[in-house]
Amino acid sequence: MRLSQVFLVPASFFIAALVSLLAANLAVSTIETTSQDGVKDELFLQGHEWASVQADGLQVILSGVAPSEAARFRALAAAGKVVDSTRVIDNVTIPAAEAIKPPRFSIEILRNDAGISMIGLIPAATDREALNSDVNAIARDSHVTDLLETADYPMPANWDEALAFAVYALETLPRSKISMDAHKVAITALADSEDQKAKWARDLKRAAPRTALLSIDISAPRPVITPFTLRFLIDENGPRFDACSAHTTVGRARIVSAATEAGLTDAANCTIGLGVPSPDWPDAVETGIRAVSELGGGSITFSDADVTLVAPDTTSQATFDRIVGELENNLPDLYSLHSVLPAPVKIDGSGEGSGPPEFVATRSPEGMVQMRGRLTDETLRSATVSFARAKFGSGNVYPATRLDSELPSDWPTRVLAGLEALSFLSSGSVVVQPEVVDIRGVTGDPDASDTVSRILSEKLGASENFQINVDYQEELDPLLSLPSPEQCAANINAIMAKKKITFAPGSANIEASAADTIDEIAEIMKDCADVRMEIQGYTDSQGREEMNLALSQSRAQAVLNALLTRRILTTNLTAKGYGEADPIADNGSEEGREANRRIEFRLLDTSGRSDDNTGTDQEGSDGAGDADSTPDDGTPADADAENAGAAETDAGADSDEGDANPTDEDAAPDTDPLPDSGIDVHSPEADDTRPQPRPER
Repeated sequence: MRLSQVFLVPASFFIAALVSLLAANLAVSTIETTSQDGVKDELFLQGHEWASVQADGLQVILSGVAPSEAARFRALAAAGKVVDSTRVIDNVTIPAAEAIKPPRFSIEILRNDAGISMIGLIPAATDREALNSDVNAIARDSHVTDLLETADYPMPANWDEALAFAVYALETLPRSKISMDAHKVAITALADSEDQKAKWARDLKRAAPRTALLSIDISAPRPVITPFTLRFLIDENGPRFDACSAHTTVGRARIVSAATEAGLTDAANCTIGLGVPSPDWPDAVETGIRAVSELGGGSITFSDADVTLVAPDTTSQATFDRIVGELENNLPDLYSLHSVLPAPVKIDGSGEGSGPPEFVATRSPEGMVQMRGRLTDETLRSATVSFARAKFGSGNVYPATRLDSELPSDWPTRVLAGLEALSFLSSGSVVVQPEVVDIRGVTGDPDASDTVSRILSEKLGASENFQINVDYQEELDPLLSLPSPEQCAANINAIMAKKKITFAPGSANIEASAADTIDEIAEIMKDCADVRMEIQGYTDSQGREEMNLALSQSRAQAVLNALLTRRILTTNLTAKGYGEADPIADNGSEEGREANRRIEFRLLDTSGRSDDNTGTDQEGSDGAGDADSTPDDGTPADADAENAGAAETDAGADSDEGDANPTDEDAAPDTDPLPDSGIDVHSPEADDTRPQPRPER
């Protein structure tokens, strides 16, 4: 009994504590559940499904990733409506803000006769002063409007290359709009002629950086054709056009279609131009071509609205009259027809035959012109010789004509027109008779036949009979016969492989024995004036690296100057010295050192127009070419003379004595190769053919 009383009090306290604990847990659970559910419901009602709610006693913990800082505050405020805001624990996170993307850097440049305007956004690191200097030099006396803004963001890759090309395009195109960014250059321009359009497009494609897309849209006005001429004939060689003009693409298609029906199989070169006498031109030409086809030969010539039909000399009079009558009725009203049924023509070609009187001029492939046959008087003979010398060169004309006062009155006109037509041929002959002018030969001008036909129609009159047999040969075309950039560099390096350019020891003076080599290079450069090349100078490893670098620069510049004195355009040539870099042989032997002392020509990647120029035409070349004359290593081009003098006083700069093992502190400047230009031309390798070493001095 006493034991029960002993445990009763502790048991009572224990039971009370247990009941209190259970009651407290129940109360906490009730409070947590109520708070958590209430906050969840409120957040759901306000659209904050992203928030997670946990209750820990009186505290309500909000967590989750809020879409924005504002959403976070709204969620906390919503929770504060349900429970006291001091009980709300904020564990909400905000996603990291995305880094601000750099803006798109771009420039729009407009150039016309009024001046140049620039607008756009460029990186702050862009050399604004150099850009303005280049643009002002291009504008000359015109006004320059600079509306460019800058932003301090990293410069995009290839920005400098694209900008340099845009400046080059601006200099080339006087009426243009250029839009550029780091990845694309779009050019819209207006040319004066189709030839200029083709040249500009070719030059721009050659100069474009490989790292940027290029879009070119160059427009050229249609040429004015006067007289508006077309000549179609069928002879022993089949149907062909001697001249073809049309005023629209639809009209050209109709003319070519009519010629094809008449038997033409070759491609027709029909020029679209201005000056058509009437919109009915295709109708008139189609009618004329059908008439020639019905005759089975002959020719039809349109000179503006004058039409001349020449039938074969074998055509019967009845057939001739019928076809001429049909043609007269079918031609549009504006056109007037002159028809000729010629007597058989015999062309002797000697100028001395017993047949009809002749004047004959022949031009050899070498350009020599011989004139034989008859002229009316001494005045015409003197005028003919003077005219021929003006057209073909005073030393290329051999006159052997005789006088005949019985010639037709239009003989002087026929002779001079024939000589003018002959001047458009590479070689050939012209025979002038009272009833016909016959010209035949070969040419490298695809438009020569059109030109000859137009000249004879204009000078002789559309009603006169003339025969044209001019063949175009691609090998005579001066544009197609020009060497490619790869061939230019390969041909020059092949010359130097046979006989290298040598210099006096330790100096940049070209030895007299190398004059022939320079002359041969100059001959090649006459056809390669548009090819951008770098004249690279190299030395052996004897002497200090900085002295070798200066000497190689001076020698490369000396070669450029030697070409300049031979009247070679050097706008697209740059000179750069690489010192002892890129050896092609072992510098441990005299033969190897001699091989390493060399000059090389290498094609340039034109995207770096303003980055890689170290030497330019010292005459200035009227400001053409590259504006930046500082080499990659930072040495000003104006220091060439000082470098050359220093090299001459350095006894070991290019000799067998001196510091053969330069230290790391004297490391040569960066001689990394230029970016790949995409052209399969490279510096000679060690196993390539090399010139024989020059004898010891």
